Amino acid sequence: MTTTINPLQPAALRHERKHQISPSEALVLSQRLGKLFPRDKNAGPEGTYFVTSLYFDTPRDSALREKLDGVNRREKFRLRYYGEDTSQCKLEKKWKVNGLCGKRSALLSRERVLRLLEGDYAFLLESGHPLLAELYSKLQGKMLRPKTIVRYCREAFFYPPGNVRITLDRDIRTGLGRVDFLNGEAACLPALEGLAVLEVKYDAFLPELVRLAVQTPGRQASACSKYALCRKFD
Repeated sequence: MTTTINPLQPAALRHERKHQISPSEALVLSQRLGKLFPRDKNAGPEGTYFVTSLYFDTPRDSALREKLDGVNRREKFRLRYYGEDTSQCKLEKKWKVNGLCGKRSALLSRERVLRLLEGDYAFLLESGHPLLAELYSKLQGKMLRPKTIVRYCREAFFYPPGNVRITLDRDIRTGLGRVDFLNGEAACLPALEGLAVLEVKYDAFLPELVRLAVQTPGRQASACSKYALCRKFD
């Protein structure tokens, strides 16, 4: 089964800022943000949940190289699930234009994810979903293939003005290849040992309250990509 998520609605472009931070900074921010903003309602008792993604790339690693080279217009595809529930996964396409980010998504059943990982792509066209059809064209035309697993523990907060989403990602790990993507207990290697990633996403403006809340003394801006970090183990 494929479930459509707003397939025809134009995707709004958003600002996205990412920074590597220390464990102590992550702890301070977690405590501060928890007092100011509501947490993700789908999080567990400790306010966190696990995210597991499988990124696609070409034989020449176009997505990775464009990220590292700072190409102005770039895109990437990934499969993703949350927690240990693999009954459904999200297929997502993310793109960046002039520093702004867009995203489109579709839900895929576990059965169809397995078909995709096994190289059976026919259903992508049969679904009638534009995002799945686009993935099919990239799989065939650009030889896009599953590349790297990225797994981490996420803590998320929201602030409605500005449609702000703040996330703290810890214990970032990677798995080589695609075999263990749907196995949440598969062994993964630490990719950013001793550090976390802070992400702030918003629409047209970043409210002053949020800007002040995410500041930590002496922190230097350090943009990063979890996908790029995990590819260093190839």
